[in-house]
Amino acid sequence: MIIGMLIFDDMTHLDFAGPWEVFSRLPACELRIISRSLQPVTAKGGLRTVPDTTIDNVPQLDLLFVGGGQGILALLEDRKILEFLRRQAQQTKYVTSVCTGALVLGAAGLLKGYRATTHWDSINILPIFGATALPDRVVTDRNRITGGGVTAGIDFALTVAAEVFGVEVAKSIQLSMEYNPAPPFACGHPSVADPAVLDELRRNRAPSQAVRLETARRAAQMYCE
Repeated sequence: MIIGMLIFDDMTHLDFAGPWEVFSRLPACELRIISRSLQPVTAKGGLRTVPDTTIDNVPQLDLLFVGGGQGILALLEDRKILEFLRRQAQQTKYVTSVCTGALVLGAAGLLKGYRATTHWDSINILPIFGATALPDRVVTDRNRITGGGVTAGIDFALTVAAEVFGVEVAKSIQLSMEYNPAPPFACGHPSVADPAVLDELRRNRAPSQAVRLETARRAAQMYCE
């Protein structure tokens, strides 16, 4: 099984690293780290990752993955990237994302008519691309599997592992990773967060979210209308 993971500048590294850790433990899988070129990609915060495959020479994938981050703004209107995703999606078994990677799939027209999720602060954008937005941690609709924001990537990848290789394989990977989350605060989602903390975060993010929304509206005109 060939799993292809698209990376890009200004991505959120954990969107990629969490799923990669799970996928790297799957049996008989080949992971391809894909980007526009073989130059290192710099994630938000400065961590660099080196791709091993370009979008021009990647083989047909069995599973296509896109993570999120601020760098998606460029991808939403990048026809070369979107066409790459569209080509792969025609034959790949699974089309997947974590966090705002779902918006990139949406811009490529790959979530139209599907249920999907993304980071809670961008879930209102999914309907622009013809998707039905759900606030769940992981959403599976036929061969589309999407995860919520950032840390949901591990839950997402374990869901993929169970779907493809069976529940026992997924459980074994979860145990080997000691994935037994017990966060110190009940503040990881708007449904449980302190209202004051949520309001402040939303105020701080409002300008960038407005840009993301407008970019998504433009992007939807390419493949979603």
